[in-house]
Amino acid sequence: MLLGPVSSEAVSGFVDECNVHVKGGDGGAGCVGFRREAHTPRGGPDGGDGGSGGDVWFVADRNVASLLAFRDFPFRRGEDGTHGQGKKMHGRGGGEQIVKMPEGTVVKDSDGNVLADLVNHGDRWLAGAGGRGGQGNARFLSNKRRAPAFAEQGEVGEELWLRLELKLMADVALVGFPNAGKSTFISRISAAKPKVADYPFTTLQPHLGVVRLDDGEFEMVVADVPGLIEGAAQGRGLGHQFLRHVERARVLLVMLDLASVDGRTPDEQQEILLRELGDYDPALLERPRIVVGTKSDVAMVEFDGLVISAVRGDGLDKLVGALRQEVEGHREGSVAPSQYVVHRPVPTGVSVERRDDGSWEIHGREALRAVALSDLTDADAMAHAQTRLDALRVPRALARAGAKTGDVVTIGGFQFEYEPDL
Repeated sequence: MLLGPVSSEAVSGFVDECNVHVKGGDGGAGCVGFRREAHTPRGGPDGGDGGSGGDVWFVADRNVASLLAFRDFPFRRGEDGTHGQGKKMHGRGGGEQIVKMPEGTVVKDSDGNVLADLVNHGDRWLAGAGGRGGQGNARFLSNKRRAPAFAEQGEVGEELWLRLELKLMADVALVGFPNAGKSTFISRISAAKPKVADYPFTTLQPHLGVVRLDDGEFEMVVADVPGLIEGAAQGRGLGHQFLRHVERARVLLVMLDLASVDGRTPDEQQEILLRELGDYDPALLERPRIVVGTKSDVAMVEFDGLVISAVRGDGLDKLVGALRQEVEGHREGSVAPSQYVVHRPVPTGVSVERRDDGSWEIHGREALRAVALSDLTDADAMAHAQTRLDALRVPRALARAGAKTGDVVTIGGFQFEYEPDL
C-alpha cells in the first residue's frame, strides 16, 4: 500500500485577501532644557532628543496559513517614541511591530501596484516607517546661538492602507470544474476535511492537504481550490481568486469529470480548462501536469488515460505515485523561488509642483521634515528651518520654476508667501 498514515493542515476560516492599515510609531519631541546648578547660574542648554517611533515590518512565516488574523482587526501600529528630558536624557525609541504573513503574500498599494512579494520564510519588508525623534535644544548650540530656546517636534509615523493577497505555495494544485471530485480526492489522500456535497461550488475557499507517505521520506502539499468555470480568466465566477492560487504550484493535476451532469466530454473539459489557464498566464501551460479522469465508479463515458474513484479508492495509489514523481523531479530541477521585493520609492531631493490655483507645493522628505519638526511659533526655530530649506536649495528651486513675489508656497502643513532672495 503506497498510502500510509497521513496528516494534513486543514485551513479553517481561510482568508486569502484583505486590507490592512499600518501606522509607524510617532517620534518623541526634543526637550528644551538648561542646566540649573547651584554654582552654574547661566548653564547651557541640556535638552535631550526624543526617541524614534517603531517601524512596522511584514515578515513571511511558514507557520501562518492564511490572512485570517486581519479580518476582524486590520490595524497594526509601531510603538511611539518617548520625549526627551533635561540633563541630556534622550527618549526611549518605540518598539517595532513584527507582523507575520503566510508565505506567498503579495502586498499592494491602494492603486493595485505591487509593493512587495513575500515568497520565502523570513522575507521582511518595511510596511510603515516610524517617525524620527526630534532633537533637543542642546543640539542647536553654536557660537552664534548660545542659548537656543527651541527643540524639534517628533516626526509623525508613516500611515497608509495596504492590500494583501495570498498566493498559495503548494506542490500540487487541483484544477477542474466545480463538482469534479477535487474535495473528495484531497480528503482521501490526506487528513484534510473539506466540505463535500453534490452541487456546484462546494469548495468556496482553498484547503491544504499535507500528504505523507508511509516510507517517511516524502511529503507534499496539495491545494484544493474553488472549481474553475469558463470565463474565469476574465473574472467570471470565482475567477482570479481561484487562478491566483494556481500560479505557484509546482505541478497541476487536471481532473476531468467522467460523470459530468452538464454533458461536457472529458476532451471538452480539458480544452476549456487549459484555455482558461493560458488566458490567465501562458506560463501555466508549461507547468508539469497530470490529467486524470474522476468518478470512474459512476462514469458515463470512456476515458483513455489514468482514472480514479475517490469514493472507492480506485487508482489513488497509482495517481499519488505519479504526483510524487513529478513533484520530486520538479524540486530537483528548479531553483527555490527567490525573494522578490519591490520597494516603494522614497522621493529624494526637492521638487516643485505648480498647482491649478497658481500656488506652489514643495515635495521632498527632507524639506517636509525641516518644516514638520520645527516649532514655527518660535523665531529662532523659524530661522533654523529657513537655514535648512536654504541648504536644500528650496529658494533656488522655486526661482527656477518661475515663482514670483507674493506667490503662495506650501510645504507640508505650512504656507508662506514667496519672496526672492535678493
